[in-house]
Amino acid sequence: MKILLIEDEVKTVAYLQRGLTEQGCIVDVANNGIDGQHLALTGDYDAIVLDIMLPGRDGIEVLQALRRQKSTPVIMLTARGEVDDRIHGLQTGADDYLVKPFSFLELLARLQALGRRGRPQESTHIRIADLHIDLIARRAMRGVRRLDLTAKEFALLAALARHRGQVLSKTVIVEMVWDVNFESNTNVVEVAIKRLRAKLDEPSEVKLLHTIRGMGYLLEERSEADA
Repeated sequence: MKILLIEDEVKTVAYLQRGLTEQGCIVDVANNGIDGQHLALTGDYDAIVLDIMLPGRDGIEVLQALRRQKSTPVIMLTARGEVDDRIHGLQTGADDYLVKPFSFLELLARLQALGRRGRPQESTHIRIADLHIDLIARRAMRGVRRLDLTAKEFALLAALARHRGQVLSKTVIVEMVWDVNFESNTNVVEVAIKRLRAKLDEPSEVKLLHTIRGMGYLLEERSEADA
């Protein structure tokens, strides 16, 4: 998931950014309401985590501006947990409401629920040959062999699996797995593909991850005639 975190508390930002990144999310951060509103309106996010008390422009104003143009799912964060506050936030257009202090696991579960709501047709399980990917548990199996993947390796595998049979270029992969603004002169995609291939394919007779020279990579089961 790609998440926009609009929050001005430094410790909260660091805590949530680290936790969400470890879960394979791409996280953009805005530390005030003005920057947050700009990113929310111009970016393409699966969900927005929005604090109410913000410098420059408060969360309610940001939410009102967002709802005039976009329907991106929003979870409001606030220290104000009164019923009237929650009702006001939800009536303004928030999809969910979480009162500080909160459990990171609860926030993560609510984000995942909002993500599924935005993609109702998408299965939480993907099967390709003997590869089984559980997108909720973030677990992948090749037959009876569990794949020991890092967060980025799992995100890369999930991105390829969601587009099985389609060639994904390096640029597309960087945007899907890292960030559209990720800048690097390194061969980060090649390195990640090599590591994923070693864990996914090398012990198996049937290869699923293929390199299409000059174009990119794809994940699919091929018949002997295709190989």
